[in-house]
Amino acid sequence: MTSYPIAVEDYVKAIYAHTEWQPTPISSTALAAYLGLAASSVTEMVKKLGTLGLVDHVPYGAVELTAQGTELALRMLRRHRLIETWLVRQFAYTWDEVHDEAEVLEHALSDRLLDAIDEQLGFPVRDPHGDPIPSRDGVVTRPDGLLLRDAAPGARGAVVRISDRDPGLLRHLEASGLVIDRELTVIGRAPFGGGFAVRLGDSASTIDLGEQALSSIWIAATPAEARASEARA
Repeated sequence: MTSYPIAVEDYVKAIYAHTEWQPTPISSTALAAYLGLAASSVTEMVKKLGTLGLVDHVPYGAVELTAQGTELALRMLRRHRLIETWLVRQFAYTWDEVHDEAEVLEHALSDRLLDAIDEQLGFPVRDPHGDPIPSRDGVVTRPDGLLLRDAAPGARGAVVRISDRDPGLLRHLEASGLVIDRELTVIGRAPFGGGFAVRLGDSASTIDLGEQALSSIWIAATPAEARASEARA
């Protein structure tokens, strides 16, 4: 198995994650913003990734993983997400604390230890945020999900994924009772620029969500809801 520098592993993981839950390819500019790096640095690294056979890229075009790049990305995501799950289940970490720890540990654990962790956990298929954990042979089982901001009023479903990009948002959502597997009903946006409201479970009360939350939560999509989302797109 080819060994790569940590920076290379982080880049391919970020490129894959960008299109995991939506179809638009990532650009060098968007990649720089995602990683919090200078555009010039990202441009040079993308060229290096191309030389290594990990990405396909033309100037001013999208950055897309090759089969080799996808294999490496899935390997790193498996490591990251298994470690997050391990920390939550075995060490009582909260879901907003595990990302940074996993960023460090994913580059250090041996494959043998990772496989032992996987077995100990019962071969989980998703991490604490709902992201799928690739199997050892690179198989990914991802649920159909609809971004909450695209859901029509009246849509009902379980939360299947919440982005872990912002720990503060995770803490806020958990305090509101909005977590993975929670059933919710979309009430919709109030008139005249009002908030976007949802009802959790069978509660009579509603909670308002801001744009950041709406862009970070996915719910199980029924066929009718998916068609409504496609029509709006």
